[in-house]
Formats: sequence, structure tokens, C-alpha cells
Amino acid sequence: MKTNDRCRVAVVGASGYAGEELVRLLLAHPDAELTAVTSRQNLGKKLSQVFPRFARVATADTISFSDLDSANIARHTDIVFLALPHGVSAEFAKPLLDRGARVIDLSADFRLRSADLYREFYGKVHIAPELLANATYGLPELYRDQIRGASLVACPGCYPTSILIPLLPLTRQKLIEAGSICVTSLSGVTGAGRKVEAGYLFAECNESIRPYGVPKHRHLSEIEQELSLVGGEPIAIQFIPHLVPANRGIITTIYANVRSEGTDRIGSVMENFFRDEPFVRLLTGEQLPDTKNVVGTNFIDIAWRFDPRTKRIILMSAIDNLVKGTSGQAVQCMNLMSSFPETAGLF
Repeated sequence: MKTNDRCRVAVVGASGYAGEELVRLLLAHPDAELTAVTSRQNLGKKLSQVFPRFARVATADTISFSDLDSANIARHTDIVFLALPHGVSAEFAKPLLDRGARVIDLSADFRLRSADLYREFYGKVHIAPELLANATYGLPELYRDQIRGASLVACPGCYPTSILIPLLPLTRQKLIEAGSICVTSLSGVTGAGRKVEAGYLFAECNESIRPYGVPKHRHLSEIEQELSLVGGEPIAIQFIPHLVPANRGIITTIYANVRSEGTDRIGSVMENFFRDEPFVRLLTGEQLPDTKNVVGTNFIDIAWRFDPRTKRIILMSAIDNLVKGTSGQAVQCMNLMSSFPETAGLF
């Protein structure tokens, strides 16, 4: 199915922030060939017309936005990225899978293993619940081997990525008290997607920081699901996201009680778990995560401190919500699925 050993890819819903970032990464990818982009609102327009920054890139000057024809896309692609809203992706995933395409979904439609949990957090009846058991959660640091052979990959949310990765080693080794985890995250405005709503207008967001999704942000569902699976016990956390006046980037701070036998093992457990992870950077010395160091990259920067006064660990992370938090992670999954170097087209 591959031409010249290149993976033929399509981006469905390429007009949003995540879709645009996917296009940027795929146009520069050494092993990928972008064969189709879809967008109802930009139907018939050239890619370089809608996104002038891609002008003079050969593919962007020749490829035009089309409507979604599942049969045609599946026939001419190996992997299809769905950059569609929650509740919409599931409608298109099934016909693509039925026609032999492999699908990487950037929405939440296949992240949860329970249709009831999806309905609770997203307020919709899942239209393809039979696919949930076949979906692989697209966090390479946890499911690398499963992603390689998957037909349907559900990319994690940006907040869950920034929270789960720092917590994985400590949760797996049961070094922290499961019921003590509290999280605060701050995200740039692109995390809300490309939409026109009063709350996201410049005058509303500029010089303003505000919490939202209190006390039950929808990303809690996948965070708690994955932590519970890793920890081998039900885990509930407190999570409060905040909107900050920046275009992109997420800073997350996690607090948790450390079990008495775990204080001396934290450093070695973190280092051993992440030693071979290509996109995880454990900061040393006085360094702390800063979004300016990760924006535009697929890295997650992590630092930690143990507070002997409160017996708590403080975990901190920084990611670009549109790269490691969405599109870059999707490309990382594509690399695994296609047997390319995991870092191909990414840095």
C-alpha cells in the first residue's frame, strides 16, 4: 500500500488548530506523503490559500480541501488522522476502518473504554461503542508496543498528557498515596480549538487568568481511567484547569502525598522509567519547566521536588498543547504504526 516506502496519510478536519499543526508536521515528514485534507468550510480551496505559511511547499500548492469520501480516502491512504470535534469522529472512523484504513483519532471519542463513562463526561450517546474495546490509547510512554499493531489509536488529550506522563512511574511503583493527587494546569487559548465564542475573544482572554471546568473537567475521565489501570486500583484526582493569555503551551503542577518508604526512591524510579524515552526531558539542578522551552516541539519537560515539611511530592511539567499534547503525539503514533524511527519528523 505504501509508495516508495512512504506512508500515505490524510487529515480529516484539517482547518482547526490541531489539523493545521498536523499538516505542518506531515508536510515536513521524511516518510509521509500527504494525499488528502478535508474541510467543509474550505471546500475546493488550496491548502496554501487557507494557510499561507505553507505557500511554496509543493504539496500545499497543489492539494485542495475536499469533502470526506471514506471510500476514496481509504483507497488512497494508509493512515487517516481524524482532527474532528468530539462526537463527530466516531461517525467517520467506522467506515474508514471497514475499508481497511488505519485511523488515528485526535478527539475523545475512543479514549474511554466505557460508553457509559463517555456519556457521563461528554453528554452524548456514543455512536460506535463496539469500537471502544479495539481502540488503543495513544500514549507511547505507556502503550508503545500496542500502538505499533493498532488499527485505531485514540490520541490522549493535552491535559492528560501533561498529567499522566509525570505520574506514571510513581503510580506504577505505588510510591504515592492514590487518593491524595491534586493537579493545577494552565493552558493557552488554542486548547479550546479554533472557534468564535465570547469567552475566547482577545478582549476576554488578554490580561486575564481564570479557572474553568470546576470540579469535573471532562479530561478527568481518561486521566483517572489510565491512572487506575497503571496503579491497579481505583484512583480519583482533583484537577482544576486554568485559561491563560497565551497562544499555546501547558504548565501542570501535581501534588501528592509520598508513602514513607518511597521518599528515597523517587529519583531513581523517575530516571529509570524515562531513561530511553525520546521526548521526555527530566530537568536537573535548579531547572523548572517553562513553556517557552517546549513550544513548537514534541518534548515534555518534567521536574520534581520533595517537600519534607508536608511530605508531598511536587511534580511539574510543560508541553506544547498542539504538538506533544495533540498533533505531534499523533505523528509519534504514526511513526510507531509504520515502523519508522519514533522521532521521525519530530523534535
